[in-house]
Amino acid sequence: MPKPYPAKFRTRAVALVRAGMPATTVAADLGISGSCLQNWLRQDRIDRGEIEGVPRSESAELRRARARIRELEREVEILRVASNLLGQVAPHPKGSTR
Repeated sequence: MPKPYPAKFRTRAVALVRAGMPATTVAADLGISGSCLQNWLRQDRIDRGEIEGVPRSESAELRRARARIRELEREVEILRVASNLLGQVAPHPKGSTR
C-alpha cells in the first residue's frame, strides 16, 4: 500500500481545486494521480455534508470500535478455550449433574 500523503498536503490540494483550478492541472502540478485527487475531493464533499457518506470523524471512530470488537472477540475465544481445558481436567464439584 502506498504511503499516505500528509493531511495538510491533501487539504491544500482540495483548496486549490475549490478555488477554481482544474483538478487535472492541480494533480499534475502536485505529482499525484487524478483519481487520487478526485477521491480527496469526494471525501471533502462528504465531510462538508454536500453528499452522503461516512465523514472522516465517524470513519476513525468506526475503526477504533472495530479494533475493540476484534480484541474482545479474541479475549472471549481465549476464555472459551481455557474453560474447556479446565472443565475437562477438574471433575464437577457435586459428582454428577443429572
